Amino acid sequence: MSAPFTPVGIDHIVIWVRDLPRARDWYKTVLGCRDGFDYPDIAMTHLWYGPVLIGLWDADDPKAAYAAPKSTTGQNLHHIAFSWTGATEADVRSHLARHKVDITRAVRQTGSRGYGPALYFKDPWDNLIELKGPPEFQPPTT
Repeated sequence: MSAPFTPVGIDHIVIWVRDLPRARDWYKTVLGCRDGFDYPDIAMTHLWYGPVLIGLWDADDPKAAYAAPKSTTGQNLHHIAFSWTGATEADVRSHLARHKVDITRAVRQTGSRGYGPALYFKDPWDNLIELKGPPEFQPPTT
């Protein structure tokens, strides 16, 4: 039986980090996020990546202890894929290099928008990030 609702996309993701001010700055500077909402009572801040909210939750703050996972070093998920548009792959690579981000894998693969470039790297908290570029062509629909 199918679900009684219609999927519409990702509402938000939450990433455990250490040093919340540094994390906020990194995600804004490197990924181009913009300010969202702050929740100091639970040691969390939200940033916008396009239409998706990213929750950055400070694993070192006692106010977040009730929800902290056993591991806070990239063990929450395999990776997060963010899509980009409006820049060439070379421009994105240069931007990441300026911020001393080492691309660990660069491939061409399918994503939700089609087949195109994908650049993998880790954030300073050991979470694997994929920047998925604009599609070079659309995959066939079923």
